[in-house]
Amino acid sequence: MQPEILTFGCRLNAYESEAMRDLAAKAGQGDAIIVNTCAVTAEAERQARQAIRKAARENPGRRIVVTGCAAQIAPDDWAALPGVARVLGNADKLKAESWAALDTPAPVTDIMAATETAAHLVTDFAGRARAFVQVQQGCDHRCTFCVIPYGRGPSRSVPIGAIVDQVRALVARGYAEAVLTGVDITSYGPDLPGAPTLGQMARRLLALVPELKRLRLSSLDPVEMDEDLWRLIAEEERLMPHLHLSLQHGDDLILKRMKRRHLRADAEALCDRARRLRPDIVFGADLIAGFPTETEDHFAAMLDMVERCGLTFLHVFPYSERPGTPAARMPQLPKLLRRERAARLREAGRRAARRFYDSRIGMTEQVLLERADRGHSAHFAPVRLAAEAGNPGELRALRIVAAGDDGLIGEAA
Repeated sequence: MQPEILTFGCRLNAYESEAMRDLAAKAGQGDAIIVNTCAVTAEAERQARQAIRKAARENPGRRIVVTGCAAQIAPDDWAALPGVARVLGNADKLKAESWAALDTPAPVTDIMAATETAAHLVTDFAGRARAFVQVQQGCDHRCTFCVIPYGRGPSRSVPIGAIVDQVRALVARGYAEAVLTGVDITSYGPDLPGAPTLGQMARRLLALVPELKRLRLSSLDPVEMDEDLWRLIAEEERLMPHLHLSLQHGDDLILKRMKRRHLRADAEALCDRARRLRPDIVFGADLIAGFPTETEDHFAAMLDMVERCGLTFLHVFPYSERPGTPAARMPQLPKLLRRERAARLREAGRRAARRFYDSRIGMTEQVLLERADRGHSAHFAPVRLAAEAGNPGELRALRIVAAGDDGLIGEAA
């Protein structure tokens, strides 16, 4: 019997869930239901609580283990939910001994004292054609809206050798694409011998694992991109032409109130430079609508930035106040207004994505199939096969014959 995993939140959580599935199974905890929580928004926490209550109701004989950022920050609250047998902190959830001693009560370890990242070798991602690889953990920044540093601790990097071993093992299992994940991957390296940067690590990874066909990066901070990374963008075809940026807003005053380290001009300069180096590159972005004190003019500046930077894939959050953060003490906007602005921002994103999809008609795309009849292009555009099916994990050359709001339609080239 395999443990059941319920995952909320980021790609790093997705990676860690697969690691915990393996660790729990090897420790004889096959009957466990593991809930990996997220603390980014109140909605993410609500969904996790709802899932726990449902799991307890439908599986009265099974052990529920709760972990993740929300559980790390408020362990007692999650331990009090029905059916929860154990809360396992982020510092302990990737340690084999934690799963072997699951019946032994233990307090949640203080994540702020963490000095290293527990990296477990994961070679299978159930139901996924691409693999996630943890390269970094934690965050040293203190954005005023964010509680993640208190759930993940300080920034710690995975040694390059361990990353290479992980990717080699994944390629041997047939994975054509790896995604480097972490909380703040552009802060990679200063805690390691020689202080390698993200770009240096990625360059060495691609050189040491030449059989890896595609490398993708998760969210990037606009002011932390190093020169080696810029050279990879310009020269390395195996690095996918899709960058996801942690922008959060497009107005300088709001960015300062968020305590971000970049201004709008930095975002524009990044996008301009990337396009000069690689003209076909596309951008995704994290954006928050309805941040405290945001006026209609501030919001309009964010909409304008979407156009000015040519952002294609928007990941939009209505602002969610997190207890204990500085932003939660600022003058709040009505929740209805936050949701309305988020909807307007998503609509701008839908239009931007549709323009990009239309521009690809007639092009030939290399598509990684995630199911027999669909996958994603190098630009991370969703692609559906018009007729013949393929095999999950296969890279197929498809000619794009049509586009819609939800992606591209392709047929064998």
